[in-house]
Amino acid sequence: MEIEKTLVTAAPQARVWELLLDPNVMGACVPGMESIEVLSEVEYVAHMAVKIAFINARFRLHTKIVETRAPHYLRTEGSGEDASVASSLRQSSELFLTPLDHGGTQLRIKVQVDVLGRLGTFGLSVMKTKADRMWDEFGANLLARLSPQDGQAVPEPAQQAPAAQATAVAPRSAANGHAVLPARPLAPQAAPAGLLARLFGRGDAARGPHAEICIELRRPDETIVVRWPAAHGEQCAAWLHDYLRPGA
Repeated sequence: MEIEKTLVTAAPQARVWELLLDPNVMGACVPGMESIEVLSEVEYVAHMAVKIAFINARFRLHTKIVETRAPHYLRTEGSGEDASVASSLRQSSELFLTPLDHGGTQLRIKVQVDVLGRLGTFGLSVMKTKADRMWDEFGANLLARLSPQDGQAVPEPAQQAPAAQATAVAPRSAANGHAVLPARPLAPQAAPAGLLARLFGRGDAARGPHAEICIELRRPDETIVVRWPAAHGEQCAAWLHDYLRPGA
C-alpha cells in the first residue's frame, strides 16, 4: 500500500526539520503510540496499538533513519510484528521539506507499507481508510506542535497563489477552538473577500490565543491541510481568496 500526503505549516523549515529528528516528539504525534525506546540518534523501537475492524494489534516497530539530506529530505525504514494476531508489517517512509515564500514549510510524505498475516487479509479500501484517519490525526498533532507560540511573528501569506485544482471548504462546526471543515467544492465567485473575512475574521480570535483555522484542500493524489492562527484570520481570508480567484 502506498500513501502520499502533504501538510503546510507556518513554521520555518529549520523548526520542522528539528521536530522530524526527535523521535519522542514525532512519536507523541502518532495515534496509538504507547512508548518509544530510543536506541541511538537514528534508531528506535516504537510500541503502538492499532485497531482495524474487529482486530486489536500491538506492534513493536524497529525503525531506523537510513538517509538524511538536511534540512530537505529524510528516509526511514522499519518493521514489526504482533504474534498474538499473527501479523507483521514493513514500512519505508520518505519526507520532503520545501520552504515557502511566506516563510512557512510544506511537508510531503510518501509511505510504502506492506501488511502481512491476519491484518493483511483486509481489503485495500479498509487499510486505506484506516491510514487516512491515522494521517489526519497525526497531521493535526504535528501542526499543533508547530503552531507559532505567543509573541512570535506570524508570516505574511504568499503573494503568488499556489497551483489551482484544489477544493476550498467552508466551516461546518467548531470544536476545541478549531474550525471543522468538510471537503466540498466552493466556486471562487461564491467566496468573496467579505464573506471570507466574516468566516475567518477577528471573531475566531475570541475563542482563545491558541485557536486555529483549519483548511483541508483535497486533490486526487494528496490532501493538503493548512492551519492558521485564528487571531490572524483576516490574513487567512486574504490568502484563501487569492488562492480561489479565477485563473490562479
